[in-house]
Amino acid sequence: MTDGPLLWFLNRGTGAAVLVLLTATVALGILTGRPIRSRWIPGFVTRQLHRNIAVIATVLVLLHALSAVVDTYVDIRWWQVISPVGATYRPFWLGLGSLALDIMLVVALSSALRARLTPRVWRAIHLSGYLTWPVALVHSYGTGTDSKDSWARWLALSCAAAIVLAATARLRSERRYDRELRSVGVLS
Repeated sequence: MTDGPLLWFLNRGTGAAVLVLLTATVALGILTGRPIRSRWIPGFVTRQLHRNIAVIATVLVLLHALSAVVDTYVDIRWWQVISPVGATYRPFWLGLGSLALDIMLVVALSSALRARLTPRVWRAIHLSGYLTWPVALVHSYGTGTDSKDSWARWLALSCAAAIVLAATARLRSERRYDRELRSVGVLS
């Protein structure tokens, strides 16, 4: 069981799924921040969707890491999953994956403890989650055995396009919001 292709496929599949879910989480995080308003979807829906997808992404990334450790094809030890240094297999690229996982876990923990943190501290920790996406993307490129395949490149480009679109929509919305505030005399 630990030396067959099943774990390799599980690792590949969860890696690709995590990239998609992480992209959705980050894009929704960008879109649910102030002052995005939608005519069709209430803010609480997108915020809850953001949370739920983030939880699923965290569970899948843990499964991704576990399948890499259990698979005997490459030598990845359990502690290399959380330590960004000291890996024996593709140390730089695996270290990036460990760093992305560490950031995800810190953000998840801070969200679980949000009521005990000041809003400023929670926000600072939560915003660090934005680093997870590019770090995970680069990790997938350097470690992924499929990163040179056309489907993997299209997946990465699609994820990047989703983030760019979300950031563009957020910036446009902020400009519109500022114009509205100026029109009623709140901003000068």
